[in-house]
Amino acid sequence: MKIAFITRSTLFTVKGGDTFQLINTAKQLKLLGIDVDIKLTNQEIKYQQYDLLHFFNLVRPADILCHITRSKKPFVVSPNLVNYFEYDQLYRKGIAGRLFRLLSKNNIEYIKTIARWAQRNDVLMTPSYLWKGHKKSIQTILQQAALVLPNSKLEYAQLAEYDTALPGHTVVPNGIDPNLFHWNRSQPKEPNLVLCVARIEGLKNQLNLIKALNNTKYRLVVIGNPAPNQLQYYQACRQQAAANISFLQQIPQEALAGWYQKASIHILPSWFETCGLSTLEAAVMGCSVVITDKGYTREYIGQEAAYCDPASPESILEAVKRAAVTPASITLRKKILDQYTWQQAARKTAAAYKQVLQQ
Repeated sequence: MKIAFITRSTLFTVKGGDTFQLINTAKQLKLLGIDVDIKLTNQEIKYQQYDLLHFFNLVRPADILCHITRSKKPFVVSPNLVNYFEYDQLYRKGIAGRLFRLLSKNNIEYIKTIARWAQRNDVLMTPSYLWKGHKKSIQTILQQAALVLPNSKLEYAQLAEYDTALPGHTVVPNGIDPNLFHWNRSQPKEPNLVLCVARIEGLKNQLNLIKALNNTKYRLVVIGNPAPNQLQYYQACRQQAAANISFLQQIPQEALAGWYQKASIHILPSWFETCGLSTLEAAVMGCSVVITDKGYTREYIGQEAAYCDPASPESILEAVKRAAVTPASITLRKKILDQYTWQQAARKTAAAYKQVLQQ
């Protein structure tokens, strides 16, 4: 079986959770005997070489439409439904913020797609997207997909907002690499060391986190690169940060494991999380975790975390305080190792491929 993973053109230049999802899932599928090529949407793809196409990031439909039109191949979609709407409407600053408060969710995403293209930060692979629009483009993809592979039941339920009949689905949760993130229980942790591992952007809400922990007893280390189109937000974070807060650029996962090993707490106070890969990694490494109450996180984490309201620095600080006096959850760690690994994700993905090809 030969599969093409097809995804956004910026997968490797602007790394996010989907970058690690694709790399690790492809690696594990190859160990199962499935040949996988990762292709960026703007690369030439010889469709005839592949039995099946696997697209990622449904919220970028212009990256997908051209390939399903040209290839005539069966395809599946991993939606990766990151929801920026609340942040865009209520908290985004500047001209964009004022504009987005007047627009619907789909129109906001349409404007963003056109802006990335106009500013040459991305490609526009499907000119028909311009007149078809965002929602109708997604409807077309869902109507033609053989199967969707959401990363949670909640994500699949969210697809109903596109007002079209949905294909069948197989839930394929995101995961971690247990060989890389291997906790050494004998090594003591720094009691007040708090990590936030994420791309630095408004959606991830590092600014409110910094306001929450400024001049407290906690040492906060923010690890990640700024989003290319949010450099002003990054500068605001740096300017706001007190002496107990430091920044590191994105580091290799091997080095990241060392930070998780030292830290007592990991926090993602985002405006939305599909699951939070760094939360799963940190929890396996013996960290207590603080997570947003927005998105699909409860399906993964359940009650084994301290939840915070991203709008409130006070809520964020209180959640960190609760995590500081709560031992890391052994129940959550076991659940992740049993259910949320890339090996598990690959097995479920492979089963979905076989189901489609048998049909």
